[in-house]
Amino acid sequence: MQIIADLGGIPGKDCRGFCRYCYFRKVGEFEAFGCKNCSPGRVGCETCGKGVAEIGNEFLPPFLVMGNVQTTLMMGNFQDRDVKINISGGGDVSCYPHLEELTAGLGEFGIPIHLGYTSGKGIDDPGIASRLIENGVDEVTFTVFSANPDLRREWMRDENAFQGPLEALRIFCESCEVHAASVIIPGVNDGDDLLETCARLEEWGATGFIMMRFANYEHQGLILGNEPIIEGVEPHTVSEFEELVRAIDREFNLRVTGTPVCDPQNGTPFVLAADSSREYLEILPEIQGEATIITGSIAAPYIRRIIHNLGADDLVNVVGVNKDIACLITLRDLEEVDPGDLRETVIIPGRAFVHDMQAREVLSRDGVDRIVVRGPDRLTVDGEMSGTLSEYDVIEREMEAFYELIQAINFFGASE
Repeated sequence: MQIIADLGGIPGKDCRGFCRYCYFRKVGEFEAFGCKNCSPGRVGCETCGKGVAEIGNEFLPPFLVMGNVQTTLMMGNFQDRDVKINISGGGDVSCYPHLEELTAGLGEFGIPIHLGYTSGKGIDDPGIASRLIENGVDEVTFTVFSANPDLRREWMRDENAFQGPLEALRIFCESCEVHAASVIIPGVNDGDDLLETCARLEEWGATGFIMMRFANYEHQGLILGNEPIIEGVEPHTVSEFEELVRAIDREFNLRVTGTPVCDPQNGTPFVLAADSSREYLEILPEIQGEATIITGSIAAPYIRRIIHNLGADDLVNVVGVNKDIACLITLRDLEEVDPGDLRETVIIPGRAFVHDMQAREVLSRDGVDRIVVRGPDRLTVDGEMSGTLSEYDVIEREMEAFYELIQAINFFGASE
């Protein structure tokens, strides 16, 4: 279990400048989308407004971060539980000016510390890595992008590329559990450079390598009106990216995962879609209600297969919208859904950026007064999470999620 030590921070400001491929680059003014946290009669809240673009707070003072963690520890029941403090924020963790002071203070709790996503751009002196380890840091998620300093300087705007960050990464790898990560850009760091980076990580002793498919268009996830991030770059297709992840996994002794697909070791996303998982599906309740499940284009074929293996094709249909990731579905995606494909009960992703009232209005625009409800927040896990999970862990999580989904179908989709 992780306790979040939120540093605050603003992308582009508290990270020594945007990386060229950054999801938050070129974000301008936008209206709040609506989400499950909004009040019933009002579209927009902190979560689906400023929270999406992470433009809320600058870096917080260390005493405030410490106080928030201490309050969480006092309010929660963490005895006899595997607990870790995860330092994260909207800016780059390595750019937090009080990082050593903060970790020293958090270390007094006697709880291991995880440095959340950091590029290392804020590390001028690689010796800081050793000091952070002494303060209790035992896990680091480090965006390496490339082991080539020239590429880091060009694409990450890393002015210290020839000095601190990569040497700090090596030190972390030698003493910590390190999950290195790279956004994979075609023609930049996906060929020989990728092989060289993985070879270096393997040599240093990194635990895992998270491959992130570069997104450049709205349907790939750029919902903040900032597409394209980089003119003229065509991202890998989902199938091309999956094959690249599998190739790297075969080549190196690293725990390789990909997002949005795939994890070659434990079969995510959607382990339950595999024929070998049919025995687990037999444990789930029988689907008795009728409903339409709206989801993203990547998840749709997996969910259809699971519904088919549950023997419920005549009761439940799955509609995939033109958005790769289901939790980034917005009202615009629902407006493109053909009402003729919808049953009277519709289940949308739990974390979709749509206000409940607007979702019902749009999906009932053909005159059919539909019941529109949210399903579970997640039906599976992606590569950013699955690398620390076994196949059994993933199956357990998916079983819980699909049990919740089926319960919703049977309750809201029951015939009168």
